[in-house]
Amino acid sequence: MDDEEAELRNPFPSPPSHYTRYSSHNLHLLALLHERAPDQPDVNQHEVLSDQPDVPDWPLVQLEKPRVDWILEEEDAYYDVFGDRWFVKEKIPSLAELGGNQLYPVDPSTDRRPALSSILRSLLVTFSSLTSSLLAPPPSTSSNDTPDWHRHVEWITVLSQNIMAAANDLRPVQARGNLELMMRRQLELRKSETEELHSYVGLKFSSWAACLLKYSKKMQCPGGKLGQSPKIIR
Repeated sequence: MDDEEAELRNPFPSPPSHYTRYSSHNLHLLALLHERAPDQPDVNQHEVLSDQPDVPDWPLVQLEKPRVDWILEEEDAYYDVFGDRWFVKEKIPSLAELGGNQLYPVDPSTDRRPALSSILRSLLVTFSSLTSSLLAPPPSTSSNDTPDWHRHVEWITVLSQNIMAAANDLRPVQARGNLELMMRRQLELRKSETEELHSYVGLKFSSWAACLLKYSKKMQCPGGKLGQSPKIIR
């Protein structure tokens, strides 16, 4: 069992042992079984396929593809790959769902700024109290009371977890903002490159027009007619 679990968690696992069942002959038997006994999952395949050779002892219905719609119908739809569980709809778990003490609203549509401002002020006040408690004399060895600094450290840990969790909740917003900024930079870069290309083409067109005008003047005869060779002046 341990070897199987280790194999499942291997980044490059070996094919499962039942992959040999997916042969052309077995798939043909499965299609024939559905054709002769449709909508009968509990039918005896040996009786239905009595005229076919090499009917396996294991159920042919095991070769059917998994029903994806069954997975999607679940509220928390997930699938397992190589021993790891992945949810169909990615969701960042809240601090409360992870077992922490969440001090800001769980609903993302609620304005969290007042709660986060209170958490930040509490963090500053608690840190100031922590520095004051460190200057206090240590308790006696016979005292069983929890030191003040220990209580302050625990509260600072809770407040810090809330700030980090709130920052992680804003990762999708940050990703959308970065993507929008990147697309704007690409658009501005393409506009600048297009303007440079247009200016370069205009400059070349002007130079070509000047060369064509100069060439046409050279091809003119003294009478002003085109198509005659110019005179050579020695």
